[in-house]
Amino acid sequence: MPIAYWCLLAAALLPILSVFPGKLDRSFDNARPRDPDYWRSGFRARARGAMENGFEAFPLFAVAVLVAAIQGGAQATVDALALGWVGARIGYVLAYWADRATLRSILWVVALALAIAIFLTPIWAPAASG
Repeated sequence: MPIAYWCLLAAALLPILSVFPGKLDRSFDNARPRDPDYWRSGFRARARGAMENGFEAFPLFAVAVLVAAIQGGAQATVDALALGWVGARIGYVLAYWADRATLRSILWVVALALAIAIFLTPIWAPAASG
């Protein structure tokens, strides 16, 4: 199975993992996991923001990987770009947690550019025809 497909799984799980540290506080009430007061500020708010943005970023990445596969993007190129996307998104989460807004925005743009590049690989890096 191509690496890019494993990256899809990682990308799907990343938002869930992004918010998890925010739930480790003893005051977290699993009976009311969406209590807006709990998520209102500080690290918890940033963890939730990272999660929400992860869910927002996932569809474009998933579609890009699937379009590249269906339309014949070079698999090695798609795999490398997909790994880069996952790396950029992990960096994004870490920057969000650390309250590094400028770095977070730069990593967001990098991940967006990588998703677009993946989508367009059939044009600029087509698979070799056999």
